[in-house]
Amino acid sequence: MAIDYAAVFQALPGAVALLTPDLVFADANVAFLRQAGRSRDQVVGRYLFDAFPGNPEDVTATGARNLEASLRAVLANREIHTMELQRYDVESAERPGQWEERYWSPVNAPVFAPDGHIALVIHRVEEVTELLRATSRPGGSRQLEAELFSRMRQLHEVNERLRRAHAREREVALALQRAMLPVPAPIGHHRVAVRYRPAVGSLNVCGDWYDLVQLHDGDKIAVAVGDVVGHGLEAAGVMGQLRSALSATSRVATGPAQALEVLGRYAHSLTGAESTTAVTAFIDFSRHLITYSSAGHPPPVLLRGDGTVELLDQATDPPLDAAFEPSPRPEATTAFTDGDTLLLYTDGLIERRHQDIDIGLGQLAHALVRHRELTDPEALADAVINDMIPTEGVTDDTALVVVSL
Repeated sequence: MAIDYAAVFQALPGAVALLTPDLVFADANVAFLRQAGRSRDQVVGRYLFDAFPGNPEDVTATGARNLEASLRAVLANREIHTMELQRYDVESAERPGQWEERYWSPVNAPVFAPDGHIALVIHRVEEVTELLRATSRPGGSRQLEAELFSRMRQLHEVNERLRRAHAREREVALALQRAMLPVPAPIGHHRVAVRYRPAVGSLNVCGDWYDLVQLHDGDKIAVAVGDVVGHGLEAAGVMGQLRSALSATSRVATGPAQALEVLGRYAHSLTGAESTTAVTAFIDFSRHLITYSSAGHPPPVLLRGDGTVELLDQATDPPLDAAFEPSPRPEATTAFTDGDTLLLYTDGLIERRHQDIDIGLGQLAHALVRHRELTDPEALADAVINDMIPTEGVTDDTALVVVSL
């Protein structure tokens, strides 16, 4: 069913307006216009502070100045800003020159275009004037205080229970992660480096995984990375099952496409595996060939000895369990030469909120070209992580595998 987002916007029970980066009203929903006491013609297309100027008769009314500062901060910092309670008087639409004392609780948030620039700013407001007036009535303040105290106590109790539950889950999840993502054993004489960086602000465990398998047919190895949707113990458990299944399947499959096809059939019966992405590459060192297949995952990257970078994106299919009935998956083959390097990674390395994925891929390619003289995969892995992961961390896990070819 197609969703009419314009109708949804107008039907929102909260008061919401859309502003351009020049702070001109692009749209306002019915609740906003009703709350502000204005018609669409009085608002849409007008500069915010022309439609709602500050009260010139009261120098203590700082709502307009504070709102403009908040909106400018959103445009500069590209982050949501929740304002403190504001007094922002509104001129009466029926009696020009008369100002009504009003109190508002605003939140401002950026809306990003595909190329990453801010296209609009969401301005959501909730009026609390009547609530404040209620506290000024006899007994109103005491009743409100008692109700707020009761709710704060209930919230504290809930938060404390959640904190204890999260702490227990984190301990178990970390132990599970260490068991399922150990430092890989040497793969024959081949030089390989792996890195895992947990997300910030989470249980320190997501569903990202990596795997390296020595194949029995000649001088071949299989390299894979994957990403289960979600965080915490459940995602870690699903990750472990999928990683083990792919590791076993790769040893008997005819190639990466068949390995992912079988894994997709297994994921179809595994709760929590929905929308999992994975990519696997079979590396034949004797024939200097890489055969790969991707289930909705970011493409592996081949750094060639001459400093050029190639995205291995010619065999991409939907994520595991995306189709009602699993079907054969595509695979592609590319040649490599001695001195090339192959990288597989999860989306935490290249994806950032409000940024198109192509920008992240370009940054990764640039980092590889800049560090192309690093022939040791350990050194290259560290350099890539340092270039791509900011010091404050990211909100998604990152797994990285670097294979020297």
